Amino acid sequence: MLKTMNAVHRGVLKVSGGRLGWDAQNMPVLELTTTGRKSGRPHSVMLTSPVQEGNTSVIVASRGGDDHHPAWFLNLQANPEVEVAMKGGARRRMRARVATAEERARLWPLVVADHKNYAGYQRRTQREIPLVLLEPQ
Repeated sequence: MLKTMNAVHRGVLKVSGGRLGWDAQNMPVLELTTTGRKSGRPHSVMLTSPVQEGNTSVIVASRGGDDHHPAWFLNLQANPEVEVAMKGGARRRMRARVATAEERARLWPLVVADHKNYAGYQRRTQREIPLVLLEPQ
């Protein structure tokens, strides 16, 4: 289902010439490109960013509350050098890192305050859903 949603999202962006699809559920959407940890090939996924602080975007490795981390998360753990595309901007190289325990404790309430779906995802799984910070290089 998640792959289908990504394909539909990309279709909306393409058909609208990029005018539609860069916002979802009152959050900016970004395209994250990671390097496959096994294949070494680029893999892209459309994600929302519920919190932005300066030039840093926060993304949530929720996978809809699944008990397994999303593939993109495993890829960036193996290689934190990523590319990010956002509305109106060119692709840019960024470095991804998992929020520290202190950062997560501060950021998680901000994430779920306006986007309660993430709190529901956390209730569905035993794993702590990681927050990832995308920082300019």
